[in-house]
Amino acid sequence: MGRIRNSLSRAKYAAVGAAVGAAVGGLWSRNAASTGGALGGLAGATLAELKSGAGGVFADKADDADGDEDDLEADAAA
Repeated sequence: MGRIRNSLSRAKYAAVGAAVGAAVGGLWSRNAASTGGALGGLAGATLAELKSGAGGVFADKADDADGDEDDLEADAAA
């Protein structure tokens, strides 16, 4: 179930990015709208991948810090 939810989340980001890119590009011309939609979709999909990945840009650093401290305490106790 988690895979489906992640896939839908990525698709949502890509769709929103494509819509925004097409809207901005549409201010200039049809070709710019097409290109803007493609680039916006790519940017949205990339952002979703970075957000959902365990080591992504938006990963929670608190989990890493807690794990490191536990390892140091275990080494000190031994």
